[in-house]
Amino acid sequence: MSTKPELAKVPSKEQQGIEQIDERALEPAAYMSDEERKAVERKLKWKLDVRFSILIVIYILNYIDRNNVSAARTKGLEEDLGLQGREYDTLLSILYVGYILMQIPSNFVVQYTGRPSIFLPAAVFVWGGISVATGGTHSFGPALATRFLLGFVEAAFFPGALMVLASWYKRSELGVRFTGLYCGSLISNAFGPLIAAGILGTMEGKGGVRAWRWLFYIEGALTMFFALVLAAMLPDFPHNSRGFSKRELEVAQLRMTEDVGAKDETKVSNWKALRMALLDYKLWVMALAFTSMTVGLSFNQFFPQITSTLGYGNTESLLLCAPPFAFAAICAFAVSMHSDRVQERYLHICIPLCIGIIGFIIAMTTSSFGPRYFSLFLMAQSYSGFVCFLAWVSSTFARPAMTRSVSLAFVNAFSQLGNVSGAYVYPKQWAPSYKYSFAIAIGTFAACMIISTFHRFDLQRLNKKLAARDEARKNGEGEGLSVEDYPAGFRFVL
Repeated sequence: MSTKPELAKVPSKEQQGIEQIDERALEPAAYMSDEERKAVERKLKWKLDVRFSILIVIYILNYIDRNNVSAARTKGLEEDLGLQGREYDTLLSILYVGYILMQIPSNFVVQYTGRPSIFLPAAVFVWGGISVATGGTHSFGPALATRFLLGFVEAAFFPGALMVLASWYKRSELGVRFTGLYCGSLISNAFGPLIAAGILGTMEGKGGVRAWRWLFYIEGALTMFFALVLAAMLPDFPHNSRGFSKRELEVAQLRMTEDVGAKDETKVSNWKALRMALLDYKLWVMALAFTSMTVGLSFNQFFPQITSTLGYGNTESLLLCAPPFAFAAICAFAVSMHSDRVQERYLHICIPLCIGIIGFIIAMTTSSFGPRYFSLFLMAQSYSGFVCFLAWVSSTFARPAMTRSVSLAFVNAFSQLGNVSGAYVYPKQWAPSYKYSFAIAIGTFAACMIISTFHRFDLQRLNKKLAARDEARKNGEGEGLSVEDYPAGFRFVL
């Protein structure tokens, strides 16, 4: 028979400067045998992976609804709406204005109410309706309004999904889960153009409606349907979710406590969490690096236009979009799995960006089909660094839960300034070489790597301080040596 394992000693509340979890509330889970604990944890993670898989489908639809305007452009959207000058570029960029405005407020709502299973599906359903409405616009003004509202409502999903994932999975498990979610966008870039090619190639004039309008009608209705599926599958948080046994919820809470060393408090004041996040210089460093990377990745908004420079027709150009992003999804999974296994982020971000820079250089210097198309694969795999960066944000701002939530939302929202400016990086007059566009991408990737290098060595410095603090506490010399209120044994992932 197994004996009850002894609970590991943790520093006192006074030593850590933070609230410790009430061990009595988790007594059944804390006193399980190793075999029982592993069995429950295995079943819990299997349930979570199944239920969270719907997020990938929703994120595919998120990017399809966001980027279908690019495919619609190839089939008459500009002419039918009477767009002139840079009005098309403004349609692209205005979405990110709404997207930026709502990311932090929406995460406040989700975290404080504790019901992402209600709030996020509602947002998905509404943005599907807005996408449908975009197909009914006939001039620049109404199209601009629907694009702004689309970004405003879409803002709830991605940071909200990251926050819920970070509430259930340990830091060592997050990289591959974040990648699984973000692969939704890569898959949408791969298969969105295939769907668009099918609709645009077969629906022209059906029911007296232009094919590009059918594109918005069909894809928006599909999003609304899957919003209902999301409502049935998405869990809430470890302390209040339905569809799990009491023991599974106890283990879920204990896992998160062990991962950080303190209770994952979900009811921290919104303003306190926002103040804690915004006063932390590391947040601004990571936001600036992520924004620089996002500018470099803005080629995804123009991918059908870039593939059209390869010398093929509209349908063929859309089909050529798929292989590079399918390759990117495979690379992102491989890189993030290795990053999780070795618990290292910096090199797993910088190496894909360096490969992306090689792709930009090739694209700038040749117009031949083979090398130029190969360069698109190198560009697309840069998203491997993007998904690792998101996991780096989550592990850097690990507690409390509300501050982690605000930090993820803020970094992602701030980075959308990169998409706003990126919408103007690929003007028609720079086609077909887009050499100036690719030069801008090289510069922003380089800036991201420089800032990330500073952040990496700064975290290494803080880890040395944490190690010194822990050693001093062991020797009874720990008074006043608390570092950023992180508990004993905590180290930043580099």
